[in-house]
Formats: sequence, structure tokens, C-alpha cells
Amino acid sequence: GGSLHVCVHICACVCALQTDYYYQYTECDSMGSRWRVAIPLSPGSCLDLPPPTRGTDCSFSCPAGKFLEMSVQQCTPCAAGSYSLGSGLRFDQWDAIPAGFTSLASFLDPGPNGEDIQACNSSSWTPQGVYLESNRDECTVSLVYAVHLEKQGSVSFTYQYPDNNIFFEFYVQNEQCQEMAQADDQKWIKVTSNGEWDTHTVSLKSGTNILYWRTTGILVGGKMVKPVLLKNIQIEGVAYTSECFPCRPGWFSATPGSSSCQPCPSNTYSVKGASSCTPCPEHHYSHEGWAECKVRPPCSEKDYFQIHTACDSEGKTQVLYRWVEPKICIENIPEAVELPVTGQREPCPPCNPGYYNSNDSTCLPCPPGTHSDGTYACAECPAGTEPVLGYEYKWWNVLPSNMKTSCFNVGNSKCDDMNGWEVAGDHIRSGAGSSDNDYLILSLHVPGFKVPASLSGMTGSEFGRITFVFETICSADCELYFMMDVNRKSTTVVESWEGSKGKQSYSHSMTRNASVTYTWAFQRTNHALDVRRYISDMVKLYSISVTNVLDGVASACRACALVPQNSQRAGSSCVPCPAGFYIDRDTNRCQECPPNTYLAGRHTYGQDACVACGPGSISNKEHSRCYSDCSFTHTENNRTLTFDLSPLNDVASLTIGPSFTSKGTKYLHLFNISLCGHKGQRAAVCTDNVTDVSSKDDESDSAQFVNSVDSFICQSTIIPADGRGFRMAISSQSISLADTFIGATVDTVLNGVNAKPDLFPENSKDIPDINFFYRSNQATASCDQGRSSVITVRCNPEKSDRGELSVPSSCPAGTCDGCTFHFLWESASACPRCTEDDYHQIEGACKGGVQETLYVWNEPKLCTKGVLLPPRSSSACEAIALWLKVGVGGGAFVAVLLISLTCYFWKKNKRLEYKYSRLVMSANKECELPAADSCALAEGEEPDDDVVYTQKPTLLGKLRAIANKDGESSESVQLNSSQSDQWVLG
Repeated sequence: GGSLHVCVHICACVCALQTDYYYQYTECDSMGSRWRVAIPLSPGSCLDLPPPTRGTDCSFSCPAGKFLEMSVQQCTPCAAGSYSLGSGLRFDQWDAIPAGFTSLASFLDPGPNGEDIQACNSSSWTPQGVYLESNRDECTVSLVYAVHLEKQGSVSFTYQYPDNNIFFEFYVQNEQCQEMAQADDQKWIKVTSNGEWDTHTVSLKSGTNILYWRTTGILVGGKMVKPVLLKNIQIEGVAYTSECFPCRPGWFSATPGSSSCQPCPSNTYSVKGASSCTPCPEHHYSHEGWAECKVRPPCSEKDYFQIHTACDSEGKTQVLYRWVEPKICIENIPEAVELPVTGQREPCPPCNPGYYNSNDSTCLPCPPGTHSDGTYACAECPAGTEPVLGYEYKWWNVLPSNMKTSCFNVGNSKCDDMNGWEVAGDHIRSGAGSSDNDYLILSLHVPGFKVPASLSGMTGSEFGRITFVFETICSADCELYFMMDVNRKSTTVVESWEGSKGKQSYSHSMTRNASVTYTWAFQRTNHALDVRRYISDMVKLYSISVTNVLDGVASACRACALVPQNSQRAGSSCVPCPAGFYIDRDTNRCQECPPNTYLAGRHTYGQDACVACGPGSISNKEHSRCYSDCSFTHTENNRTLTFDLSPLNDVASLTIGPSFTSKGTKYLHLFNISLCGHKGQRAAVCTDNVTDVSSKDDESDSAQFVNSVDSFICQSTIIPADGRGFRMAISSQSISLADTFIGATVDTVLNGVNAKPDLFPENSKDIPDINFFYRSNQATASCDQGRSSVITVRCNPEKSDRGELSVPSSCPAGTCDGCTFHFLWESASACPRCTEDDYHQIEGACKGGVQETLYVWNEPKLCTKGVLLPPRSSSACEAIALWLKVGVGGGAFVAVLLISLTCYFWKKNKRLEYKYSRLVMSANKECELPAADSCALAEGEEPDDDVVYTQKPTLLGKLRAIANKDGESSESVQLNSSQSDQWVLG
């Protein structure tokens, strides 16, 4: 083999005893060999140390239960009270984080100025005694352990991972911090059912392995997440162990060669390294695995519970009281309460619907083809009807045979033998449990669903429905979970309720035909307490009903079709109707629903089962769903607007954010929107990739069922890869916001859903907004009517055909109340199709005898596609228009007429002045010749004639005079003189 270079110092004293030194192996050489050397316990001088001898092979290790005795280099069994894993390490005590483990909190989003965020300094994995608990916040916390393996080995750990709102991964790095290659199913941890532990194992290579358990809360919202729990980490492949480990207090190993220790039973205890357990003193008690005993307290009302007995042969029941097991209290001391006496015998409640009361007062299911409401004997269904199969439990005298109850505790303390729930006549309620943080489990198994012949015309996505009425009465942080396990694959939390809740009903639709187990889990508090403080906190389930159950029982009969679709003769048994057909009341024949109606509700009997689709929607071929064909028509002010929204038909995505949680985690909301649906199919799909990756080994259809939703509108919460240092973006919390299409209208309210137009900027255009209304089927704890959504489609010519989606600025998550979601889709495609009313013509000037006519769109153009603009047209024309000719001609004629009149009157005036001046001159000459005569009148004389021109006439007067005598060839002026002579002017 190899050579050894060891310098052994010659010491001054002799080591006579073996206790003065110990053995140790040297480092392995390149050939895989090593030597065993003796090393003195004290640094003093020694003589006669045993010489070095060749050691075991470097890969040598002892089996579990043995250790390597170095003096003889042989494997030796461990003594009683101790244990050994051989070549392994085990960590199962979590009173504190064991040596070698480190809890590192990191936050990979730097602050806005690049500074480190200190919000995660207090986040860590927390030891809780029998398990280790992860953080619950959005910080990234890693539990790190480095181990050196001498040979190939493995690591396995037992864990609880009930809530996929925490991101949980396990990975391994080497000493260069390079991640080891791992398959997806090794890196991603599978989600476990509430209260159940699972084991994860990963192979390790020889050399240094750095193990990381990393958790990050990815819940966005106020609900508390459930932490990841770790216990019993075991590593194989480490070097030899040269000693055995003593059992911890409260545990023991009775036989030599043990590979593990066992917990001490109840009412016993042990010290460290015990090979047996010691009984507790009188009036003391302990639970399993306790290292000490406690004094028994006096009994109180919290130490017993009541149960109802099954019906006896006389049909009577009574209340019994029993101590909570294990009983830790003392009842025979003065301050203790006694167990109450048995209650009076009372009549049993009636049987549940579908059952009948037998001779021995037990309830038995009705035979196939018969029905009963529970109070009378089973009766055959009349002709033309079939039994309505299902489960309906509303009386609780005994637990039905297909229901089970149990108790789980996170810390694995024993409560398995306790009844988790107790029947109580008109309800079933949570039982006592053994501690306040127990999970009290009630499960109902449904073997499958079968749509009856009378409902065969309905091809919707609902195969069955479970409805239950419940109430929680709590003084602490209790929580009720409703879960389902499909095909025994994995349990999924459907809904949960925290704190006290008044009596209410919850309904959940089964969208796939599969075997399913429904589970109710109730926990009074998630804090581990030694004392039972909240025993009076409880949940009451009043009734549970499941429809369309395979091999169920019947409480009533339903009419069915007797005449096949293509037959005239009625049969004696029910026949299924084709998809989209209803049962005619008069003929019991299958009839197809009228166009644009769909089969709604829970029956197909009568034409009223076919419900008309909402405005702006049509039905698919199977009459199972209404959808929009992406066309819409609206008439307003005697004008019909036609919209073609087909460019908006493909699935659109809208990412909102980033937003930040209280710890600063960046997250986005992703909405996938299928406005019209794809030929009636809900085309928008959202998937959780965390659970999708962790379910690789499951059947793909099961993974799709649990982790994927398809609808008209769905939402996922995205943690971007850059925000947390994840190697991929995390998609979680996928929900459907729109399972059914209600209708499209310009009105703001439809079927109780309000579009709330004031949430968006006002529409300044004349084209009305079109509101598409949707609703989801599943009710939630906060939305008892289910979620609803409104997409407001708005004409905006400035956008592209695909347009742009947005959410209200006042509600950045798309919703203001968590139940109704609002979206605005602005697009050029949302404008109506163009018609002749959307353009006008412009006539050009007449040039060269040709006139052009142009057609232009009205501004702003608020239409798309439709009619095209007519082409430019030309027509012959004259240079001067007729009206212009007439106008110019008329103006010239008037001007000539005015000029002519002016000249005429001017000449007339001149002639008149001339004649007048001649007359005046002649008159003056006549008065001068006869000197004796006078031109004046003598005394007493009367004038013979009127005197013309008593004063000088004006030009206007002259014109008037001329106008009055128009047509005469000459004019005369009379002058009266004393001789009364007359002058005549020619």
C-alpha cells in the first residue's frame, strides 16, 4: 500500500494504561489507505505508545447498531441505552437547532437605492421540540448543513408541506458552490395532506455536500400560510463512527446493538442514556416521550365530552359522557368535577333521505330504483321517472358507512385513537381531541359520479355538486379547511374559514368524473400548548348533500324521457337524451332546445329548462354554454352600429404590477382573457407551475385538474425569477374569474353585475362602450355568489386592432372588492363598421370644363372596415356658371337703365330751365311797356285764375311735374296779368 511518514516522539514517561491515550486514523492517502495511531490524552511525555498499525480501508463503515472499536478495529454492538447509525447521521431532536446547521435569511430584492433590506433579519427556521418549523413570511430562509461523505450516500428527511403558498425546494451543492444535477422530482418537494408526514430521499456523491432546505412564502394577501415542518433528517455515507450515542431523555433502547431509541410510553419517563423507562409517581402523569412527570390536575369540564348512542331496538338514543383519553386528571378530590350522569333516553332522529327504518331501528339504504325521504318505507319510482341518486345527510345518529373520522397532530403526539368528530342528532361536530392544535378530520368518500338519463342532455362541466351547511364557534385562531382528494393523488385545500363564522352554506361543483374524497379538517389553534384551553371551540356541520353520486341513494324521483329521439314508440325505461335536448312534458320525448338557449339549472324537464342566452350572445351546438361570436349590433337615434370584434378573439394577457408585500416581495398579477371564447370553448388557461412541477410523477390529467383552470378570464399570481433569485418565475394561486358568459350590452348593469363606468376615464366619443359580463360558478368564503367580471370594450382609433387592456387606476389589482373584476379594452377594432353616414363629399372647382368630386371621412373617424370610400369622380362643367351669367347680365341692365334715366332727366331739366328763363324774361318786358297799367290787382278785384309758381319751384318739384305730364308733347304755363292775356309756348 502506501508509505507512512509519522514522526513518533520518544517521551519521558511510560503510558501504562490505555485510558491515557486514544486512537485516531490518519488522513487517507492517494491509494485509499490509512494508519491507526495512538495519541496521548494530555500533551505530557509518554513512552511505550502502541506503534502505528495499518487501519481499515477508507470506505469501511460499521452497520447500524454497531460502532468501530478502535483498539481491535472491529465493529462492536452498542450497549443498551445507546444507538448507532453506523455510517449515518440522524437529527430528530429539535429543542434547539443542532450543531452544524445554519439558518440563513436572505432577501434578494435590493432596496430602491441598492441598500440591503433588513426586514428579514428575524426570519428563520424555528425548533419546536419534535420538529423544525419554517418561516411563514415572504423572506427566503435556507437551512444549511455541510457534510463530508467518504462514499456515495443519501439524505432523507420526513416533512410536512401542506400549503403550496410556500415555495419549498431542496438542493445540494458541492464545495465550489456548484449545484449538483438533480431530477425535478428530487428538487421539488411534493405537497402533503394536512397532518400527514412524507419522506423525501436524495442520493449524494462522495466528498463535500452542502444541503439546502429553502422556503419562501409566496402568498400575496392577508391569509396566514402554513409552515413547512421538518423532522428526522438522516444522512448516510459519512465516515465510521467510533462511539454510540446515548438515548435522549424520554427515550430508551432496551437491547444492545440498537440503531434507534424508542419513546417512553405515557405515564413513564427516562433520563439520558436509559435502557428502560421509570413509572411516574402516584398522582403524576406524562405523555409519550416525556423526560419528566407532571402533577395530575383536578378534573374540570374540559376533561370530558359527550356522545350520542346509536338507536336501540326501541328507537331510543341517549347522551353519554366520557373522559378525554388519555385521562390526566384526578376526580376523587374535593375541587374536581365528576363525570355527568347519562342523559335521558330520547326518540332517535329520523333516517336520512334515501334510507328506511328497519325492524331493529337501524337505517338501511333503499334498494336500487326506489326512494324514500327517510320517514316512510322505500317506494318504487312511477313510470316515466327515475330515482335522483346522491347523498343527503341531515340527521346524525350514527356516522354513515362512507364517512370516517380521525385525529392528527402535527407534532405526532398520539391522538389517533380519539374520535375527531362526534354525532349530535341534528348536526355533527368536532370532538375533544387530545390537544388544542390537533387536526380533527372528517372525510366522505364518493366512488364517482354518474349523470342520470334525465340530465343527459346537459353537457356542461358539472358532473356533481357538494353542498354543506356549517357553523364555527371559536374564541381563538381556529380554522376549518374543506379539502378534496381526487383519485387518491393529492389533497387540495378548496376553501378555508378562520375564526367564528355564522351558520352558512357552501357549495362546490365537481368538474370531472372521478373518485373523490372530501375532507373537513378543524384545528382550534396552530400553537402547540401543554394545556387544553380552547376545548369549547367547535365546528358544527348540519347537513351534507352530494348530487349525481354513483351508487347513491334516492330521496325523490325525477321525470325522464321514454321516447328515443328517432322513434315513435315509448319504451318502459328511461332513455338518455342527446346533448342540448330537453324532455317534452306532454310527449316524454327528447326535443332540442331552441336556438340561442342553453340548459341551465339542475333539470332538463320541460322547455323552460332551456334558458335564453343573454344579450349579444349565442349558444354552442350542445346548448351547454353561451358565448359571443365577436359581433355586436346597437341601434341608437335611428342609426344601427355594427361591430366586428374578431381581432380581439385570441387570448390576450395582461400583467399588472409590480406590487410589493409588506416584506417587500415583488409580485405580479397575470390575467389571461378570452373575450369571446373560442367557438364556445373557454380558451384562457392559467397554471400553477410549482405544483405542476412537483406532480411530474402523477398522471397528467390529474395534475391538470388540480393545478390548471380554463375559463373566459383567469388570474395567476407571478413571483418573477429576478425578484427572488429563483431559477424560474413562480406561478401560483390560479383562479377562474369567468366560467360563464352572461351577455354583452351597452347597459352598465346586467344580471346584478355592475360595470361601474366611473372607474375608468370618461368616454369622450359618440360611440358607446360595450360591456361584456361574466360570472364564475364557484362560490368562495368572501364571494358567496362567486366572482364576476366585466370587460368594457371601447372604440379608440388611436390604438391598434388588438388594442390595449387596462384596469382601474383606483383598483390596481383589477378589483376593488375582491369579487368583481373590471377591465377596459381600448381598440380600433371596437369601433363600428363604417357606413355611408361616416363620410361626406367635397366638390372641386371647375377647371377646363371638368369638375372633380372627392369623398372624405368625417373627423374624427370613429369607424373601421365596413364600406369603403367611393373613388374620386369627375364631371363636365362650364367655366361660368348660369347663375353668374344671369347675375352679371342683370347687373349690367340695371346699370345701363340708371345711366339712361340720369341722362334723360338731366336733359329735361336743362330744357325746363331754359324755358323758364325765357318766360321770366318775356314777362318782365310786358310789364314795362304800358306804363299806366299796373301788374297788381286793383281794389276789389278778384283773381280769375290760380297763380302758378307763387315761389320758385325746386328741382324735385320739376321732376314730379314732368312725371305727371309724361307723354304730352308740349307744356304750357299760364300767367295772369291785368289784361288776362294768355301766352302759349310751343
